[in-house]
Amino acid sequence: MSERLQKFLARAGLGSRRQIEDWVRQGRISVNGSPARLGLQVGEADRIQIDGKPVSARSERPARRVLAYYKPVGEMTTRRDPEGRPTVFERLPWLRDGRWIAVGRLDLNTQGLLLLTNDGELANRLMHPSSQVEREYAVRVLGGVALETLKRLQQGVSLDDGLARFDEIREAGGEGANRWYHVILREGRNREVRRLWESQGVTVSRLIRVRYGPIVLRRGLHPGRWDELDDAQLRALMAAVGDAPEEAPAASARGPFKAGGAKPSRFYGASKTRASEIRQPPARAARSGRGGDERRRAEDAPRPPYPSRAGASPKPRRVAATAPPSRGGSNPWNAAGGPARGGRGTGPGPQRPLNPGRAKFAR
Repeated sequence: MSERLQKFLARAGLGSRRQIEDWVRQGRISVNGSPARLGLQVGEADRIQIDGKPVSARSERPARRVLAYYKPVGEMTTRRDPEGRPTVFERLPWLRDGRWIAVGRLDLNTQGLLLLTNDGELANRLMHPSSQVEREYAVRVLGGVALETLKRLQQGVSLDDGLARFDEIREAGGEGANRWYHVILREGRNREVRRLWESQGVTVSRLIRVRYGPIVLRRGLHPGRWDELDDAQLRALMAAVGDAPEEAPAASARGPFKAGGAKPSRFYGASKTRASEIRQPPARAARSGRGGDERRRAEDAPRPPYPSRAGASPKPRRVAATAPPSRGGSNPWNAAGGPARGGRGTGPGPQRPLNPGRAKFAR
C-alpha cells in the first residue's frame, strides 16, 4: 500500500509532516536514487534516504508514546545547537524505533510544559492551527497593567506577522512590583506571548507554559524531568485534535515510566500472591521431658528490667509510623497547595520551586 512521502515518514516517527516537507524542499530526501518531491507516493519497497542515509519505515507502527517534559530555562528546543548549548533531547529516553518529535517550541528563556512524541502525525495535528488546541501560560510582568491594556490584548493587536490576541486573561496575584497573569491562546507563533505584552510596553520577567490542550504540567515535577502519558491521557490528547483513538500496537508489559525518567521495577505488574500460596515457617515441635519443662518454666517467668545507667534517659518506645495521606489530583499552579477543584486529595503535596501566581485555576 502506497501513501504520500511526508505522511509515510511521519507515521514511522521520523519527523512531523511539516518538518519532512521542509526536508523535501531542501533536497535532503531521495527516493530510489532521485530527489523526492512533495506528494510523491511511496511504499515499503522504495529505497528512501535522508541526507544520504537509508531509512527503514515498516508498516507496523510502534506504540504511540508521549512525554510531558518540564523544559528549564537555558535549554534549546532543537537537536543540535551551533553554539553548543544544552538541548531538550539530551535528557530524553532512548527510542528503539523512530525518534522524539517536539510538539512546538519554547524559546531559550521560557520554561514549562513541552510535549514530545514518537508519532509524527500526532505532532502535526497538535501543532496545526486548524486544531485550535489551547496553550496556557503563567506570565509574570513588571508593574501593574491597566484594564484598557488587557482589553486590547483580548480584542487583537497587530504584530509583524499579522493580528494576534489572547483568548483569555486571568489575574493571578503577585507581590511587590511583580504581577502574575494566566493567558490562553490557540496558536503557536514564534515568541507570540512575549511580543503581545511587549507591544503594549509591558515587560515580561518570567514565562511558564502550564498546559497544552488537556495535558497539565504536573505539580511536583522538577525542571529537566518528564512524565510519560498513560492511556487515559493519550485518549484525551487524541480527542483534543478531533481524532478517535486508534488501536495502537500493545506496548510492553512494563508500566509507564516514573517521574523524572526512572524505569519501573522488574516486578511491576506482577500478580498478587494468594494467601493460601504464602509459605509459613514450620511450627516448632513441642518439647518434652524434664529439660523441656524447666526451659518452659524459665521462659514463662517474668524477666527483670534492664538496669539503667545513672543519668541515662529511658529508651524510647518504637511507635508504628502512620502512612501519609494519599494525594489526589492537584492544581500545579495553586500557591495554596490544595487539591484541584473536583479532586479528592487532602494532602498539600510537595512545594514547587516556582511561584507562578496564586490563582486557583481549573478548567
